Amino acid sequence: MTSIQPIRPEDIDEWSELWDGYLRFYESDVSAEVTRETFRRITADDGVHGAIARDGEGKAIGLVHWLTHPSTWSISGYCYLEDLFVDPGTRGAGTGGALIAHVRGWAEQQGCEKVYWLTQDGNATARRLYDRVAAHTGFTHYEIEL
Repeated sequence: MTSIQPIRPEDIDEWSELWDGYLRFYESDVSAEVTRETFRRITADDGVHGAIARDGEGKAIGLVHWLTHPSTWSISGYCYLEDLFVDPGTRGAGTGGALIAHVRGWAEQQGCEKVYWLTQDGNATARRLYDRVAAHTGFTHYEIEL
């Protein structure tokens, strides 16, 4: 049975392993400084929240990070699910859905109007899950690197 708990400072090694897997999956790289600051923000409750999923034996198998922000379309604000990753060897057992449900429950308790996230168009495995638990809005993401 999967359990989900807030990420704590003592989770650094297991979190780092999952974080590295997440970055590899997206063929991305962030500096050690950004990684350290991300973990600090999560564990200090400094605007970024995080949870870790563990299997029945206590092994870390997934992570999720999220944050909230005000919106021009809502009084209560939105919850942005920024990162979601499940260890490839454990996918298909419901961990991703459980992590999304965890964020949804948290956001409801905080009074957020919605939870939203982005994914790559070609991420078919994740999109099958997302299509079951959320509505595809039809929007395309653009960004300007600064």
